[in-house]
Amino acid sequence: MTVVMTIAAVLLSAAAVITSYRILAGPSTLDRMVGMDSLTAIFASGLAVWAAYTGNTTVLPAAIALALVGFLGSAAVTRFRVRDDR
Repeated sequence: MTVVMTIAAVLLSAAAVITSYRILAGPSTLDRMVGMDSLTAIFASGLAVWAAYTGNTTVLPAAIALALVGFLGSAAVTRFRVRDDR
């Protein structure tokens, strides 16, 4: 099971690096917002993997709260965003 957790951690780390590049290089605000939403989902997944690896379930409410805040933040930015100049 340690091998599976290690593979999951490596893949989540790679996804975080790729998503961070999308946030920094995104040509529009909407691209950056999708990147931030993806990054919060990756962090919530990382907390879930950590909880499964250690057997400590005290971090699961934090993962749920992070997922909810990420969703509400992306919904708010999408609702009130200003169009980018082309």
